[in-house]
Amino acid sequence: MSEAIFKEYTEKLPGKLLEEVRDNLPTKVTDAKLKKILAAVEEEYLNTVVDPGESVGLVCAESIGEPGTQMTLNTFHFAGVSEMNVTTGLPRLIEILDARKTIKSPMMEVYLKEPFSQGEGIKVIAEKVKETKFNEYIKEVTIDVVESTMSIQLDEDKMAVVEMKTDRLIKILAKSLKGFSLKKIDETTLEVKSTSKEEPLKDVYRVREKIKGIYINGVRGVTQVLPVKRGDEYLIITAGTNLKAILKMEEVDTTRTVSNNLYEIGEVLGIEAVREQIIREVIKVLEAQGIGIDIRHILLVADTMTMSGHVQGISRYGIVKTKPSVLARASFETPLRHIFNASIIGEEDQLNSVIENVMLNQPVPLGTGLPGLITKVKK
Repeated sequence: MSEAIFKEYTEKLPGKLLEEVRDNLPTKVTDAKLKKILAAVEEEYLNTVVDPGESVGLVCAESIGEPGTQMTLNTFHFAGVSEMNVTTGLPRLIEILDARKTIKSPMMEVYLKEPFSQGEGIKVIAEKVKETKFNEYIKEVTIDVVESTMSIQLDEDKMAVVEMKTDRLIKILAKSLKGFSLKKIDETTLEVKSTSKEEPLKDVYRVREKIKGIYINGVRGVTQVLPVKRGDEYLIITAGTNLKAILKMEEVDTTRTVSNNLYEIGEVLGIEAVREQIIREVIKVLEAQGIGIDIRHILLVADTMTMSGHVQGISRYGIVKTKPSVLARASFETPLRHIFNASIIGEEDQLNSVIENVMLNQPVPLGTGLPGLITKVKK
C-alpha cells in the first residue's frame, strides 16, 4: 500500500525528495502516518517554491552583492611559504563572477591515490609535479678560458630525489643546444664546448645563461608545490595549473583533482564541471569570510554563467551582450551600434524583461505587473 501512496506524490514532489523520505522512514510506519508525512513534506516544498513573477535575479544580486561589499580585502598566505599567495575575498569573487581568463593566482588541488595519500613518497611526487628547469640541477659552473669550455657540476641530492640520470640530462640539453657539444666527464660533471670556430669563448659565456632556463622535467606551468595534510590524507597544492598533464599521472586521483581556472576545467572536463566548480569556488570564498548565503542564489548565478554551453561572465562582455532584447543591450554601452545593427536585420524586441519596459515607461513584467486583466466594459 505504501508504494501506492508514494506513486500518488510522484507528480507533486521531486524524485530526490521522495527518495529522502523513503530512506528516513521508520521501519514500521502506518499508511495514515505516511500520508501525513508526505502531506507535510508537500506543504513545506510548496512554501519554498518561487512564486510566478518573483524577481529572482534581483533578489540574487542583492543577496550576493550586499555581503560581498562588506567583505574584507585580505590575501591569504599558506603558512611559512610566502611565494604561495592565493587570491581570496572580494578580488577572487570578482574573478569568478567575471569569468576572467587570466587569474592572479592559478592553482590546483592535486589529490593522490593510496598509499601516496597517506604521505608515502609524497615529496618525490611533489618534485615530479613541479616544473623543473636545468638551473635547479646545477651546483656549480666554471668556465675554462684557455680551452673555451664550460664545466657544470650537478647536484647529486636533487637528481637522486627524482631519479634523474646524467645521460638523460645530456639528451634533453642536446635538443636545445645547437652548435655545442656535450660530454659526460663523470656522473656529476658535464662539459659544454662550442663547435663554432669563430669566438667560441663568447658562445660559451652566452650559453651559460640560456642553459639555466631549459625545461627538464615536471608538469609545465606548475611553479610551486606544497604537500599539505587535510584531515586524514595528504594532497599537493600547486601554484600554476596544467590540469590536462596532471590527470595523466598514475599517482593522481582523477575524480577529485581540480583547478581554480574555469576555462581550463571547461576544456578538460566540460561545461557541467565548470558549473560545479563555480558553485564550489564561490562557497569557498564566502565561507572563508564567514558569510552565509543561500545556495540557491549561487546556483542561479552558476546556471546563468554556463547555460549557453560555454563560460560567460556577469559582465558587459559576457551575459549582457547575449541578451535577446535590443533595448536592454543598447542601455548598457554603445547604444547606436546596437540599434543600427538591429534595424539592419529587422530585429524585434518583445519587451519581456525589466530594462526595456523601464526605458519605455511601462509596468515591468514582474510581481503584480505580470498578470494582465482583459474585460469587456459596458457602455
